[in-house]
Amino acid sequence: MSSTQILVIVIIALVVIVLAGVAWYLMRRQQLQRRFGPEYDRAVAEGDNRLAAERELRQRERRHSELELKELTPEARERYTAQWDEIQARFVDAPENAVGAADDLVTQLIADRGYATDDYGEQLEHLSVEHARTLGNYRDAHEISLRNREGEATTEQLRQAVLHYRSLVADLLGSTDDATH
Repeated sequence: MSSTQILVIVIIALVVIVLAGVAWYLMRRQQLQRRFGPEYDRAVAEGDNRLAAERELRQRERRHSELELKELTPEARERYTAQWDEIQARFVDAPENAVGAADDLVTQLIADRGYATDDYGEQLEHLSVEHARTLGNYRDAHEISLRNREGEATTEQLRQAVLHYRSLVADLLGSTDDATH
């Protein structure tokens, strides 16, 4: 075999290795995009660059895998559904109280599922791994809840908060919005 043939084989092998690496990288990116959905876009937009955002999302996956998450019992699921129904009914007469109760219910539900509730940022990171599609709703609802505590939320904002909380409650209960009425 001539040195030219060896050089061509080496170049072809390097090209194949590079192409395989690029394909693996793109596949991993697609997996992150599918898993995190809108949270992927948010992380990229807020991060220094796409690679740093993807690294952060993979770290979230690793930290999430260390959690001891648990499914709710049917009784707990029914209890949360009943509490949610009560909160929605209460909204008509006392929207401010209903939003505060919804925030408290979501916090308790998150805790009962095994997520940490001490730090809001950490809570968001853990929830983003399995509940990324409703996480934006949770952020919006929580922000409105904070404004509500300061007396600065309008009734329409409070209504939006309840709708946002409803989507997260349904997601955490493993149901659809219809299941939480």
